[in-house]
Order: sequence, then C-alpha cells, then structure tokens
Amino acid sequence: MAEPKPRPVTIKDVAQAAGVSYATVSRVINGYQHVRPDKRQRVLEATERLGYTVNVQARSLAGGRSHVIGLLVHDLRNAYTAHVIEGIDEVLVDAQYELILHTTHRRHTKEAAYVSTLTSGLIDGLILLLPLESSGYLAQLRERRFPYVVITDHEHFDEHSPVVGTNNWQGAYQATRYLLELGHRRVGFLAGLAEFTSAHERLNAFKAAHTDYGVPFDPDCVRPANFNQQDGYEAAGALLDLPERPTAIFATNDLSAFGAYDAARERGLRIPDDVSIVGFDDVAQAAYMHPPLTTVRQPMTAMGRLAAELLLERVSAPDSPAQRRVLPVELVVRASCAPPASSS
Repeated sequence: MAEPKPRPVTIKDVAQAAGVSYATVSRVINGYQHVRPDKRQRVLEATERLGYTVNVQARSLAGGRSHVIGLLVHDLRNAYTAHVIEGIDEVLVDAQYELILHTTHRRHTKEAAYVSTLTSGLIDGLILLLPLESSGYLAQLRERRFPYVVITDHEHFDEHSPVVGTNNWQGAYQATRYLLELGHRRVGFLAGLAEFTSAHERLNAFKAAHTDYGVPFDPDCVRPANFNQQDGYEAAGALLDLPERPTAIFATNDLSAFGAYDAARERGLRIPDDVSIVGFDDVAQAAYMHPPLTTVRQPMTAMGRLAAELLLERVSAPDSPAQRRVLPVELVVRASCAPPASSS
C-alpha cells in the first residue's frame, strides 16, 4: 500500500509551535505591524522550521498573486529609512498593493532567513534596503525568477541585480570641497558604520578633496560616529577637545551632525562662527535646526518610489533586464557654515 501523503502544515500548527494564538500567526503572515517583536520572531522561526507556506491562490485569485510586496531593512531608527519607506508606500498604495516589513537589526544571519520566509508564498516581490550579506540568496532568487530590487549604497553592487542608488562619493566630495573653498584647512570627519559601503566612499571622497586642494589629510581628524546622534555627539566632542581643534566638521549623515551640534554648544562654541558643520542626507529636521544645517541632499523618497516602480514592472515581467538607476545628489547650502574665524 502507498504511504499516506503527509498532512499539510496549517496556521494552527504554527501557532502551537510558536506558543501564540491563531490570530497572532494570521496577523504576522498578513503583514500587520501591531504584533509584539518577540511573538513575531517566534512565528517567523516556526514557519521556517515547519516549512509552512501561504497558499497564494487562496489569498488572491487574480493571476495567482498575493498583491503584497516585502521590504527588508536593517534598522528603523533613522530618518533615512523612513523617507525611503514613504516613497515605496506611495507607489504601492496607488497600485493597491500591501507592504510587509521585516527588520534584521543588522544581524547578517537574519537576512537569508527572512528572505526565505517572505519569498515562500507571502509576497509577489521583494525590496532590499542596504542589504549586508546578499550574494548567496540573490543568486537563488534569480534562479527562481523571483522579482526583487535592491536599494544600495554600493556603487559596484552585483551587476545582475536591479539596483537603485545614489552617488555617495560625489556628494561627499562636494561637501568637503565646499568647506575647503570657504578656507577651512582642518576639517573633522564623523565616519559612518564600517560595514556600509557608503561610509568608505564618503571617507575616500573626503581624502580625495584634500589631495585635490593641496590640504594635508590628518587621520586624527577622523572619528567613528556610526550614523547615529549619540556617537556623533561623542565623536565630535573628541575632535573639539583636540589641542588644535577643527574649524569645521563633515558628518557623514544628518543624525551624527545633530550630535555635533550638541557637542559644540556644550563647549560654548557658536555655529558657524566658531565651527562649521555639514551633514549628509537632508532629512526633514535638517532645515529646522538652529542654524539650519548645510547638508548633501539624497533623494530618499524618490529612491523608494523608483524602487517600487521597478519592482512592480518586474512582477509583471520577471525576465526583463536588470536596470541600474543612480540618482543625483546635491549640496544644500544653509546657515551652518562660514569661513574660519582666522580668515573672515
């Protein structure tokens, strides 16, 4: 006699394995965000362990699609991510698609696991925002002809992938050149997270501008700020406490620039009279700082919109050629910079 076929895994099986209610599992797999993080994690781990997949045809009979797009991000604690998501959401709402969001918290091992879970029937396509360890699973997605788009800070990211990005090097060079042309000869640099390509590109551009303008590069003027305000505050404070402090600071994102503002004021320094500050991103708060922050504007919302548009195109035509779209950046000059006091 033939062996009976194994019983399909159900939502109730997942609920029992995860130690949560049936309703909680339903909310997680349908993308609702009001679920406790620990419960969401248990459900995701249970679905992967049991091999549970959603029956897409049961969810939507229109072409066998779920009309849901997945988004994988590393962190929600910064305005950059929020602006990108805003652009993605605008396009998906107009297209009557829903969005499932997962956060890896920069845990490399979580990326592949979440991608596997999301692409097992939950979604029609996937957007990856600044992925860290993507080479293995992206190759698998291509083999499966699964639609995805990457928003990346890597100028030479995988040539086989559809990519949306900006020119980090050019933006950082413009910012550094602006300070040097104002007359600053000792410029502090608040570096970003070493694991992101953008951090290296911005530092390389900073060095290149110094070389082009004949200004010696001093490694003591570079401090890690890790793209966040607290580290920016501490790093800027260390620079401003040097025996020969910088007359200007280039922060490689606006959050670390806000930290530099705090460090300068704590030491009784005036911006820009005593120290000039430049940021990178142009988040909404930058224009409302006192004084308003000069910064490199990244078209973050436009990046999100473009990524969503490209992805929906690939959902309709999975074999279409991979596009690489690099959007321009621009230096937005406000009131946080001036010539150094000695040259004014």
